[in-house]
Amino acid sequence: MEQDVQVINALVAEESTFVAPLIREVGEVVIGQTHMVQSALIAILTGGHILLEGVPGLAKTLLCKTLADVMDVAFQRIQFTPDLLPADLVGTMVFRPEKGDFAVKKGPIFAHLVLADEINRAPAKVQSALLEAMQERQVTIGESTYPLDEPFLVMATQNPIEQEGTYPLPEAQVDRFMMKVLVNYPSRAEERRILDLITEEAAPQPRKMVEAAQVMRAREVVRKVYVDPRIKDYIVEVVFATRQPSDYGLRELADMIAYGASPRATIWLTQAAKAQAFLEGRGYATPEDVKTVGYDVLRHRVSLSYEAEAEEVTSEDVLRRVFDVVEVP
Repeated sequence: MEQDVQVINALVAEESTFVAPLIREVGEVVIGQTHMVQSALIAILTGGHILLEGVPGLAKTLLCKTLADVMDVAFQRIQFTPDLLPADLVGTMVFRPEKGDFAVKKGPIFAHLVLADEINRAPAKVQSALLEAMQERQVTIGESTYPLDEPFLVMATQNPIEQEGTYPLPEAQVDRFMMKVLVNYPSRAEERRILDLITEEAAPQPRKMVEAAQVMRAREVVRKVYVDPRIKDYIVEVVFATRQPSDYGLRELADMIAYGASPRATIWLTQAAKAQAFLEGRGYATPEDVKTVGYDVLRHRVSLSYEAEAEEVTSEDVLRRVFDVVEVP
């Protein structure tokens, strides 16, 4: 097994050479927000989708556009509004009078990186159309189904403070997002750098740093990253602690959790830990990798009870207790 890990380490070292230059290039355009950048890379390397929650102006759109530029892939931004229709997202059939037939006009979902801006402002039918694209990697227009090109990533945003005119996302759709990342304000130094960049310097143009084919090869290597059986058991125990907290000595959480994390949490937590190891140049995952990505993978999968809301207990508080109690291998 040690020899196998050495082989995987060599593969990771070979295929991860683009990571550091890519992060530096993105950092020339997106000042700060290191955690958001790394989370987006984890999603890209695992084929997951990411939900970004933060107030306006924190470079969420800029990040998605910049990643598309440095990877030289197609980018589309879709502004979700209450009057958005499924056809506005996936496309429709258009009549051609000169030929007397219908032709397919593909919608903006046919891109590699899709920014679903303010996703919770669109009605259920639009969410249903997006759900098919996210889960099945395909789109149905009329009677035909069309596959989406890889890499395909939906990066959705929602505003935590403005809830008027919004539709709560269905639990089934929220669970399809690999991670939910909370985007915070930049530091003083970062904000000063942003000020200088915008008001005194020419806007930097990101350079192409990696090709889509290289990203797809990196995905294959990420799948091969070694996860010890004890770490797999640890991941399962963490997820089960959100479902059956009393079995782990967390009786105080039993009334706080309405529903625990789904089996997708176990899968994505493992995949994200592998990608985190890849970003750090390792061919094996560690418990620290699991903890690093754990909050982002689990926070939107733990449904809190009314009692928790009344006592102002957050999913962060619940997960902190879970990670404190579950034994680390």
